[in-house]
Amino acid sequence: MASAASVTSLVDEVNCPICQGTLREPVTIDCGHNFCRGCLTRYCEIPGSESEESLTCPLCKEPFRPGSFRPNWQLANVVENIERLKLVATLGPEEEDVCQEHGEKVYFFCEDDEAQLCVVCREAGEHGAHTVRFLEDAAGPYREQIQKCLMNLRKEREEIQEIQSRENKRIQVLLTQVATKRQQVISEFAHLSQFLEEQRSILLEQLERLDGDILKQQEEFDSLVAGEICRFSALIEELEEKSERPARELLTDIRSTLIRCETRKCRKPEAVSPELGQRIRDFPQQALPLQKEMKKFLEKLCFELDYEPAHISLDPQTSHPKLLLSEDYKRARFSYKWQNSPESPQRFDRATCVLAHSGFTGGRHTWVVNVDLAHGGSCTVGVVSEDVRRKGELRLRPEEGVWALRLAWGFVSALASFPTRLALEEQLRQVRVSLDYEVGWVTFANAVTHEHIYTFTASFTGKVFPFFGLWGRGSSFSLSY
Repeated sequence: MASAASVTSLVDEVNCPICQGTLREPVTIDCGHNFCRGCLTRYCEIPGSESEESLTCPLCKEPFRPGSFRPNWQLANVVENIERLKLVATLGPEEEDVCQEHGEKVYFFCEDDEAQLCVVCREAGEHGAHTVRFLEDAAGPYREQIQKCLMNLRKEREEIQEIQSRENKRIQVLLTQVATKRQQVISEFAHLSQFLEEQRSILLEQLERLDGDILKQQEEFDSLVAGEICRFSALIEELEEKSERPARELLTDIRSTLIRCETRKCRKPEAVSPELGQRIRDFPQQALPLQKEMKKFLEKLCFELDYEPAHISLDPQTSHPKLLLSEDYKRARFSYKWQNSPESPQRFDRATCVLAHSGFTGGRHTWVVNVDLAHGGSCTVGVVSEDVRRKGELRLRPEEGVWALRLAWGFVSALASFPTRLALEEQLRQVRVSLDYEVGWVTFANAVTHEHIYTFTASFTGKVFPFFGLWGRGSSFSLSY
């Protein structure tokens, strides 16, 4: 039986450094010290401790993060046991083992009344027909029940802890995804802002040019009109003077004067030339690239916010021996020299291919393949089912669990049931592969221009993996997102 002094010593060991009382819901911080959850929470709320950098351990002054509280279940169990010992120590051995009614030592337990009995109690008539056992014999089955309960409770606690760990990891993944999307929005709008500023400068410059051309033609028009008005004013003045002269002078050279006035035709100039007018009417067409770029921006932004960037790497266990993988497994290069690769059921032995290390069983994912082909080289990118053929000949078509695009020197083909050569506006060097597992789409696009290339439609039932094939000395590819 624990003495009062020993219990007091144990109690001192499980005191909270903040409230000086026994720990309640003990939690551990980064430096290893333990506190009551409530005390530490109130400590973090002290004015002047709002920033995480200013929070330090009340004991050792080591910095810690408020979100780093870790429940200390083992210490909580120790505290509970100490409290129980403390209670027993305060009762004393006489009060614990002696029947309060008869003053005799307690030896028995009545299972019907769940009462502890001394010899006198046992002989009393009220327990005569009951099941009475010695204390240890009666405690045995209850100990077993308690152990079963403890086993179940500990199992449930472990399950809760596993759920907590899993959900915390999930929260971290979601926070990472949100941070990535935030960075995407900032980056895309920064690019858009730069593009809009460039377009604004171009359009304003064109308007300035039109404005200058209009003013120039106005000046030419005013000069021409002023000259015409001056000439007509001179003729009018001459005729007015002629009409007031005597008949002899009026008739002198009258026919020549009239011919000169009648044959003088007024030139009717235009203030704005047809060419300038057409340029003004065509000005709205200058904004079409802006409209097209805005549409492309919105489509790209919605796509990138909808699809999760896949942080994939190449799986060396699946790589054909002719593929040289980089140390970070983000790049592969073709070599005619076979690598010393151990035999593996997952490894491709004829098709010079490699899979990503991780596959997908749901969701929307996207990644970019940067292709660098030598003359005569080719690269295959896409998605394959987990049970795709690894040994012998691999037929690259959907019926074999392969949904892929082949990039070769000078052309691109969709590897459908019957390969389809595709016409593209420019040579493809960066391919964006997008997987929508639930809908069953595998989409390929030009990662630079965002031009759609091809989309496969499938019904996925198991795990699928990003897939890559490479051929041709000097050819390589690398991964990004």
